[in-house]
Amino acid sequence: MKSSLKNRMIIFIFSIVILLGGFKLYFDKQVGPVNANSDNEVTIEIPIGASTNKIAKILKEKNVVNNELAFRILSKLSKTDGKMQAGIYLLKVNMSANEIINTLVKGETIKDTVKFTIPEGFEFNQIVDRLETKGLINRDEFVRIANYGDFEYKFLRDVPKGQNRLEGYLFPDTYEVSKNASEREIIIKMLNRFDDIFVDTYYNRAKELNMSVNEIVTLASIIEKEAKLNKERALVSSVFYNRMKKGMYLQSCATVQYVLDKRKTKLSLKDLEVNSPYNTYKYYGLPPKPIASPGKASIEAALYPKDSDYLYFVVGKNGEHHFSKTYKEHLNAKNGN
Repeated sequence: MKSSLKNRMIIFIFSIVILLGGFKLYFDKQVGPVNANSDNEVTIEIPIGASTNKIAKILKEKNVVNNELAFRILSKLSKTDGKMQAGIYLLKVNMSANEIINTLVKGETIKDTVKFTIPEGFEFNQIVDRLETKGLINRDEFVRIANYGDFEYKFLRDVPKGQNRLEGYLFPDTYEVSKNASEREIIIKMLNRFDDIFVDTYYNRAKELNMSVNEIVTLASIIEKEAKLNKERALVSSVFYNRMKKGMYLQSCATVQYVLDKRKTKLSLKDLEVNSPYNTYKYYGLPPKPIASPGKASIEAALYPKDSDYLYFVVGKNGEHHFSKTYKEHLNAKNGN
């Protein structure tokens, strides 16, 4: 009896040893290089504030690690969880997960990078101009990819391919890219930033307002152009919502400016007669697409307008707007009374 029990214990312990040995072999393979026989390099960007989970996902998507979970476990075991640094890295597919972790912890980023800033309210053509001036893109190739490339983003599902297709969606921010980044990589980087900003709460709010994402971004782009002060954005938004509810023209000078050959400090009566769906003095509702890249504050203003009865606004000498409920009051404000 004792001998039988002893034998079972030996078999159990032996089985555990085999299982542990098998797990170790499996784990070692998962944290090993994706391709030990290749010198292929991959450019990887780790965003500021990225968690180990996020980093593991990025590395797996770029195919430089075999297994997200194994990478996360290794970071825990090596006590490097939370110590990996943001930046742009050039990693090889023959690097082990441990070598990658050490590279990220040391912050051994690519030094040959370029920073560029896209201000809020920039139009697509202005973005292209800036990137071309920086020597980062071939203009024709960038425009072609932007207008007709395939992009798998929820916010672009209802945006048809064509001229200025990504107007409003190349998010205004400061970016750092490799000097050798392709046109598509730069576009993806900017679209990813929009995707980070336009969270699920925003999609749900758009549905509550019975508006599409494109309509929200279009309104946000108009707000961006019309309101220069953050404190006024939600009020400007309320004016446009109130006018749409009453079946009034939006009468935004910014939308007319968008279709003129040259931007003007002041529109003429002839300008207001231009025949275009972007002319909100002649066409009801929102124009078909955004007119610029709105920042987060303008997007939130489009989603959460202030509750008001205002139907008009006019900019004053100090840059602030005067809001009016009646046309008479609006005329007095325009005339400085």
